[in-house]
Amino acid sequence: MIRLHHLHQSRSLRILWLLEALSIPYELVSYQRNPQTQLAPDSLKKVHPLGKSPVIDIDGQMVAESGAITQLLIERFAADTLRPSVDSVEYGQYLQWIDFAESSLMLPLLLELFTQKAGVGDNAFLSGYIAQEKGKLLSYLDEALKGKAFIVGDSLSGADFMLSFNVMMMSQRNLLGDYPHIEAYAQSLAMLPSYQKALRIENSSSGSSI
Repeated sequence: MIRLHHLHQSRSLRILWLLEALSIPYELVSYQRNPQTQLAPDSLKKVHPLGKSPVIDIDGQMVAESGAITQLLIERFAADTLRPSVDSVEYGQYLQWIDFAESSLMLPLLLELFTQKAGVGDNAFLSGYIAQEKGKLLSYLDEALKGKAFIVGDSLSGADFMLSFNVMMMSQRNLLGDYPHIEAYAQSLAMLPSYQKALRIENSSSGSSI
């Protein structure tokens, strides 16, 4: 049995969605953010030293980091359906987009969020860097998604699960007006039955706090 330690309103939604798409048995342990600080609760530190989510318990081993969890679950349960063949041209693109979501793209998005919350959004250096880097990365992704429903090939893959958190958060905040292909991609992923079910599960378990 797989146990997912899931923090609401976090990147853990990627893994909740993936588990639903895999249609394998799992147990969900839900955690709520501190309403004042919006940080993860201290109880997550009992699960993993970093006190972050997602974390899965699989075969008695705790595994953190959504990119690692995504690849582990796909290799174990859906190597033939949710990733390209390792000897295909698309496999390198698949790995690139998995890393892109958490490395290149996430950095300016987090910087923008943190500077706004800290009240330093008017810092010329930071605001200039964030705007330039964010625009460059989103333009690159928008062009890559032109005429495509999925980021790699013609079917859903682990790269889509990884990109989903980034693009859907921006879509919900109406931040993709200049990037129509990303907006269409986000809306298309959000309509998938497995994603809709993951959202319902997250919403239905929001009342139980750990």
